[in-house]
Amino acid sequence: MQSKAKWEQVWHERPPEEASNFNPAFCGEMIYRASAEYYRVREMPFSLALTFLVVPIILHKPTRDQLPRRADTMFVAWAADHKHLLVGLPDRAARLMPVSREAVLFLLQNGIMRLQRSGIVSGEKPIRSSAAPSVVTDDTREARRSAGLLGRWFANQGQPASVMQMLGVTP
Repeated sequence: MQSKAKWEQVWHERPPEEASNFNPAFCGEMIYRASAEYYRVREMPFSLALTFLVVPIILHKPTRDQLPRRADTMFVAWAADHKHLLVGLPDRAARLMPVSREAVLFLLQNGIMRLQRSGIVSGEKPIRSSAAPSVVTDDTREARRSAGLLGRWFANQGQPASVMQMLGVTP
């Protein structure tokens, strides 16, 4: 009998580290924070294509640590200076696609986000920007901050296809 792909396993059968780091609520929060900041800056829905970049960028600590501190940083220059980090992004994005998809479905099913035109926007039950568990690690705090920054940074760029192209990812 062939075993299920790890992303098809029920949660209690997944390795604890994966269940902790890749759970739909946490990954969904990262996507929500990026999309909310994107909408705040650009007043447009967050592209579904861009949702699949949030998790592989934010949960990859070496990439997250090298993100700029400000959303007005030149995207093209940053991408050129960080090719060594971006070379693995297409593969990470492809491998984490099921995680991102599950996170987006979680957000939609719980009314946190909703589909609109060509992307996603806050739903009837948005996450408060100040919402955080009572106990949070520095890594989680940094991931939350970086997700918002990523949304603002993407909003300051051109079309989503241009962002993806600069990052070496194809839609």
